[in-house]
Amino acid sequence: MLATALTAVLLAVAATVTVVSVTAVGFFDPADAGGIVWCTAVLWALYAAALLLVRRVPPRAAIVLIVAGSAVLGGSALAGPPNTSTDSARYAWDGIVQLGGVSPYAYVPADDALAPFRTDWLFPATVADADGRPQCEGSRVDRTLSIPSFVVTCTSINRPQVNTIYPPAAELYFAGVRATVPPTVAYLPFQVAGALIALGITVALVLAMRRRGIDPRWAALWAWSPFVTTEAVTNSHVDALAALLLLVATLLLSRAGPGDIRRGALGGVALGLSIAAKLVPVIGVPAILRRHPFSVTIATVATFVLLYVPYVATTGLAVVGYLPGYLSEEGYDDGTRFALLSIVAPGAGAIVLAAILLLVTALLVFRFTDAAEPWLGQTVMIGVTMLVVTPSYSWYALLLVPFIALSRRWEWMLIPLSLTAQLLVPTLAVARISFAVAALGIVVGVVLRRRRANLNLSVS
Repeated sequence: MLATALTAVLLAVAATVTVVSVTAVGFFDPADAGGIVWCTAVLWALYAAALLLVRRVPPRAAIVLIVAGSAVLGGSALAGPPNTSTDSARYAWDGIVQLGGVSPYAYVPADDALAPFRTDWLFPATVADADGRPQCEGSRVDRTLSIPSFVVTCTSINRPQVNTIYPPAAELYFAGVRATVPPTVAYLPFQVAGALIALGITVALVLAMRRRGIDPRWAALWAWSPFVTTEAVTNSHVDALAALLLLVATLLLSRAGPGDIRRGALGGVALGLSIAAKLVPVIGVPAILRRHPFSVTIATVATFVLLYVPYVATTGLAVVGYLPGYLSEEGYDDGTRFALLSIVAPGAGAIVLAAILLLVTALLVFRFTDAAEPWLGQTVMIGVTMLVVTPSYSWYALLLVPFIALSRRWEWMLIPLSLTAQLLVPTLAVARISFAVAALGIVVGVVLRRRRANLNLSVS
């Protein structure tokens, strides 16, 4: 009873700190002297304490705490606007444009052709300075030029001069969420959708764990994570939707027996939807492809292609969007993005080394993953990919957390933590140190777990 009460108190404190983190401090606020870093550190400490304490809570009470905690923490993350990312402004714009009958791939946001769709919160009016020149004000507002008029324009949308990067399932999601509200409503719709998705993953994990005889208290790794509430809810990244769909695909395929073509095809459809939501979930393929390679591949590819058909029909090759430019911008074309690999193999060597490491990992995961319990395979494949490519955006690791919970390999949570650290303190030194610590911590965790297993075998 005491453990249950103390865990509930920790969650209540975490919810309070979450509210503070999205209302009183902010990554975009120049007056915030590191407040968001301290709030994040406190939230991770509360999270770790709650995870340790929930082990003493009876399973039934723990399930109630896990689901309720997920809902409360998700609700607290709705208290303010996005605090480390402006991606949901682009989500809203793509949705608004689609509802107006225009392909999101057809024009860049700054194009004058889309001027009728501009709303005050996405395109606030300029403010004249002392010399009468137009300026932009606001913590999430950037200055750009409308094209082809070259008029100074203010916008909350990042990269307003380039086409959208998001694939079709994401675009359908954007349009669906924005269809529920008028264009004047700002960030809240995607935050609410993110909270519902996060809660849905919590429930899915609890149900999956109970069905498979896994202690459901492990679901707290996802449900109470400050990383999840920040990236899935406050910043409402579409990666949460991709994570949900990849989890569904993995759960379906783990139950698809050798002759169960129907479930294999359904898993392939879910996998195709996941990849069509963010592309990154393609790294989840090796862990779930072995049992039904043909039906899963056919269903995945067919789903992905069919989703693109209406957009290709109206926009043509422009559906590729800003993806090539994004990869170049992030340093993946010259190897500079690989924070760890560039230490030993600078430049193009990092690209070659990354390709080798990812290919070997994929082959090993495909070969040795238990098709009935592919959680560890997913954790290894996605986790190693994060350590190899060291993305600058932490929310990519939303794909990883559900599988950490299912595999009960808690040490892999060091990867979301390291990604958070290098997002809040964006320097190469911090990135290298945090990723190196994560890699070392994972290796130590694996070694200790094997020693414990060997010790148990020798005792028995």
